[in-house]
Amino acid sequence: LAENLRAFVDAVARAKPAGAKGTYMKKISLTSTMGPGVSVDVASAMSEPAAAAAE
Repeated sequence: LAENLRAFVDAVARAKPAGAKGTYMKKISLTSTMGPGVSVDVASAMSEPAAAAAE
């Protein structure tokens, strides 16, 4: 799940328009179809894969 989240964040960051300024992603939350949402720390989602392996 963490690897998929990092791939998603990387894809969105690469798709950021050149003219966009400031913070592009402020909040991320994951949810199932009918379940409650879970907030994800954007900084940890964008961190190195080695940091996630330590978790």
